[in-house]
Amino acid sequence: MLASFAYLLTLLSALGVVAMPGITPPVAPERRAQVTRVTPMPQSQISALAPYTQFARAAYCSPSVIQGWRCGEACEAVPSFKVSLTGGNGNSMQYYYVGYWPSNNSVVVARQGTDPTQLLSVLTDTNIKKDNLDPTLFPGIDNSVKVHSGFADEHADSARIILTEVRSLISQHGATSVTLVGHSLGGALAELDCMFMALNLPSGIAIKGVTYGTPRITDFQRINNKRDIVPIVPGRFLGFSHVKGEVHILGRHNAVECPGDDDASDPQCTIMSVPNILVGNVFDHFGPYQGIYLGTTFCT
Repeated sequence: MLASFAYLLTLLSALGVVAMPGITPPVAPERRAQVTRVTPMPQSQISALAPYTQFARAAYCSPSVIQGWRCGEACEAVPSFKVSLTGGNGNSMQYYYVGYWPSNNSVVVARQGTDPTQLLSVLTDTNIKKDNLDPTLFPGIDNSVKVHSGFADEHADSARIILTEVRSLISQHGATSVTLVGHSLGGALAELDCMFMALNLPSGIAIKGVTYGTPRITDFQRINNKRDIVPIVPGRFLGFSHVKGEVHILGRHNAVECPGDDDASDPQCTIMSVPNILVGNVFDHFGPYQGIYLGTTFCT
């Protein structure tokens, strides 16, 4: 049911997203209180992550079922959500959707991760040349910021239409925040979306990013599962680094918040528990995240 190990090794070698040594986004995203030591998460906070996980899960579903929010368990878990835009073909462009979440007064943008059965989707991951961000999409961004070309091109293909829809929903509903979610490649795209939205929306709109199994890129709430090896690539020796925001799932109903900028010294944090891919478990990349699995085969 899961992708082949050989494919996953290819994916891991390609997941270089953004190298940003010493660079901070010009507009800061919404941030949680920073922790100074490993802190067990209360069950209430762990449970509160479930809707975001379901949004990421639904992003693997075809737009034909997302349009009416009829994607089974994932859609049923957030019944009040209203989809207004869907797109992508799952191959040359990853699926995505945009909609309004009334209970949080937030616009949600969700991105699909790589489908290993689709050649062009895989080629997006393998296009590892780093380029500058497009200044027409990221106005004012420092030219020292380098981006994985495949991910940048994928993001650029849908960025403008998604931004137009986000602005429309903010106007219609008086939304006060935008939430960006995704798993794996979808998480990388969601994190690019966070910076993109922060630079193109009014400063009063809060930007919240929640990603799963995401490679090193920048500063958002990022959820890592057990011994998943994707969050430790690309290697820090290449100039990549996570910054504050790790939530590390240790087991069902058991997670901790980790301190530091990808330099935690506690064995419960990913950087210490998975020092290299040989001691990790590639299948942890798919979950479970609060009992929920993410990936192409788990759209139900």
